[in-house]
Amino acid sequence: MKYFHIPVFLTEVLENIINDINGIYLDTTFGSGGHSVGILKQISNQGKLFAFDQDQFAIIKNKICDKRIRCFNDNFRNIQKILTAYKNNILKNVSGIIADLGVSSYQIDNPQRGFSIRFNQILDMRMDLSKQKSALNIIKNYSFEKLNKIFYKYGEFKNPQRISRKIVLNSKFLNTTLDLVNLFKRNNNRKFFSRLFQALRIEVNDEINALKQLLKQSINILKPGGKLAIISYNSLEDRLVKNFFKSGNIQGIIRYDKKGKNLSPFNKKYTKRIFPTKEEISKNKRARSAILRITQKTVC
Repeated sequence: MKYFHIPVFLTEVLENIINDINGIYLDTTFGSGGHSVGILKQISNQGKLFAFDQDQFAIIKNKICDKRIRCFNDNFRNIQKILTAYKNNILKNVSGIIADLGVSSYQIDNPQRGFSIRFNQILDMRMDLSKQKSALNIIKNYSFEKLNKIFYKYGEFKNPQRISRKIVLNSKFLNTTLDLVNLFKRNNNRKFFSRLFQALRIEVNDEINALKQLLKQSINILKPGGKLAIISYNSLEDRLVKNFFKSGNIQGIIRYDKKGKNLSPFNKKYTKRIFPTKEEISKNKRARSAILRITQKTVC
């Protein structure tokens, strides 16, 4: 491993999704490889792991030399298409899926990527560097109305107009992370900037729509009894995951059969929510805002 990383909820993820040591597993957010390494330690020589990451550098820098793992440089929104094209029959045969959402430690700690207010760098925030849209493009080109929409929707600001207006009026002077921070630093705290940068990052990478596609595809990928584990870092993601686990659809609409049984393809008995322990938070600050949700596809 080229980059030291403490994966969030590693023990809880492994305890809950590894139910067949000979099974097929998916790490849909490879990142620094922490969860993948953990899975490989748990499965047998017959087990298989398919890892995905849209960040080209994550796959290259954190390469794992193990014949049981196959890595794909792609967004997890495309996993069903990729697995369908793969030579072996994988669909509906996957034992467990893990998705650790949001920006990776490698990305946020890399100054050049422009994700963090700790470094004064060009506003980039692209997880996939082959894409054209960056945070700087948004700051320079989005209208007042479009900025309002992303700050309300993805930053959960109740009154985003002040933020949007200030950006539009000063857009020609905004190029770096520090430029953006200095524009709003008066009377605003760290939480404000976390939400501001979160909104831009989600828009740049189309993260919510990608998550919706991953969730929908998981039903077709998991085998009966297969487990799905999602780690979220904000209420937008967590609400979406919670409602999907309850209902089996993106709209979160619970449907019942004639006997009043929930038609969700997931087993309520094995659906759970886990918060980080004080011990984990002390070792890994990134775990502070993390929520792990786990569910199981029904057997019949």
